[in-house]
Amino acid sequence: MTAGLWQNWVLPGIWITVQLLVYSAALAAAVAFTVGTARTHRSRAVRFVAGFYTEIFRGTSALVLMFWLFFVVPPLMGWQLVPMWAAVLALGLSYGAYGAEIVRGALNSVAVSQREAGIALSFTPWQRLRLILLPQAVPEMMPSFCNLLIELLKGTALVSLLGVGDVSFAAYLVRLATQESAQIYTISLVIYFVLAFALTRSMKALERRTKRNIGIESPPGLLGGLFAKGPGSDRAEDRLAGTAVAGGASK
Repeated sequence: MTAGLWQNWVLPGIWITVQLLVYSAALAAAVAFTVGTARTHRSRAVRFVAGFYTEIFRGTSALVLMFWLFFVVPPLMGWQLVPMWAAVLALGLSYGAYGAEIVRGALNSVAVSQREAGIALSFTPWQRLRLILLPQAVPEMMPSFCNLLIELLKGTALVSLLGVGDVSFAAYLVRLATQESAQIYTISLVIYFVLAFALTRSMKALERRTKRNIGIESPPGLLGGLFAKGPGSDRAEDRLAGTAVAGGASK
């Protein structure tokens, strides 16, 4: 593959993929926290509307929604979405519905006594959410959000069907130009893997930071968890050592 193909198609495709990921992830995060929080609201009407949204967008295809926004909305509304923003809307709304369930589950996992403590302190519902619930729930969301973000990265490949020049579309053009499938699609796999690995490391660092904010230390690095001592491990080792000494003395 020539340098011209890299400069004109592949590198711009990587940049467009990153843009799609950032914009879609921002929209999905806003939707997830808004709808997920609404799923835990005291009002049955609010919970119903939030649940209805979740079921609709979780049960429809992101690709079909993308086509609907791009081909069906213009005749209805009288204005045309550019392919990039139709893709961002479709991906953000769809993956935001999945993220809403992550937020709902994490909020519900916080102990009821924590909510009661906020009520006893005369906190408003917003203060309880911001100062008590979210700081404890966000660290629980991080692993699931990491997986969802990786799925969103891979989902950006769908936009090539609208002619958006992402990595997948660039690979298709390079294949047509060079008639070599193995090289360009292997390179595409490596590109997606590198982006996914960078996202995973970033989310792991963010997870450690959110846990540290509430006094939970987690081991860094890929293999840190294999060698880290869990809570109470020192006491367990002391008990084992005491048992061994007592056993040796009794012989």
